[in-house]
Amino acid sequence: MVLDGTLRVVVLAGGVGGAKLAYGVAKQVAPQRLAIVGNVGDDFEHYGLHISPDLDTVMYTLAGIANPVTGWGIEGDTRQMLEMLARYGEEPWFGIGDRDLATHLLRTSWLSAGRSLTEVTARLAAALGVACRLLPATDGLLRTMVDTRELGTLPFQEYFVRHRWQPAVERIWFRRAGCDVTPQVRQAVEQADLLIIAPSNPLLSIGPILEVDGMRELVAKRRGPCIVVSPFVGGRAVKGPADKLMRELSLDFSPRGLAQFYAGLIDGLVIDESDASAPQPEGTPVLITQTLMASAADKVRLAGEVLAWGGELAE
Repeated sequence: MVLDGTLRVVVLAGGVGGAKLAYGVAKQVAPQRLAIVGNVGDDFEHYGLHISPDLDTVMYTLAGIANPVTGWGIEGDTRQMLEMLARYGEEPWFGIGDRDLATHLLRTSWLSAGRSLTEVTARLAAALGVACRLLPATDGLLRTMVDTRELGTLPFQEYFVRHRWQPAVERIWFRRAGCDVTPQVRQAVEQADLLIIAPSNPLLSIGPILEVDGMRELVAKRRGPCIVVSPFVGGRAVKGPADKLMRELSLDFSPRGLAQFYAGLIDGLVIDESDASAPQPEGTPVLITQTLMASAADKVRLAGEVLAWGGELAE
């Protein structure tokens, strides 16, 4: 089978790396055939606002307005609101831009009016010109919690942003309530001809997606191949604490270890050329290529290689 515009693709994505690959895939798959399933484990409430950092990073990237330097936030955004908070004596530790604030205000207002996170995300994304479906993994409550050696248990954003992911991690767990897979996500995964797990943090971005009630079983029963793209280049995370976290939790993050982490869920692993000499998995096909996405062309090229390889694995 050769993957073409008539086949359906689902990407599990979170964070900057996931958003980059999602962008590349969106440039090559018809919008009505593509669904991006996003992480909500890092959602939190801040000054009364419901903030969805991973969903917004993917949404802004797909819309072509993400900050190209950080990979998150909006390009050219200002921080006058944060400056005013500081004048009032607050510690503005979470970076919200002035235009970014509009997203959080509307999301909070629409959620308070009874709309689901799925409905709200679709409305926001459509207004920004995002044509494919961006789906929260769940409309329920799922919050990533981090047990640290120095500071005890921290909500995810406290650990990740306020403390810049420096405390040593002893355990990751989830506070949850009614976090079932949504009907939209269930339908997308069940109908997918190819599933792609983007190069996102396995523990903090993909882990929460798979933690949603029913999601792991859905992926395990996939009808088409599932490919994971490694977030590591040269044995290290491109961005963020993925390698630090896995080391602290005694997890192997070589290509072999990554395949073991996703055991039972994947049919292929994509790794960077710099990791070709690292321990490789047995029984799992590996595609070795350049996975670093420094430009828009890199995102499209890598996505094209993954899509083409998916077609080969499905034959």
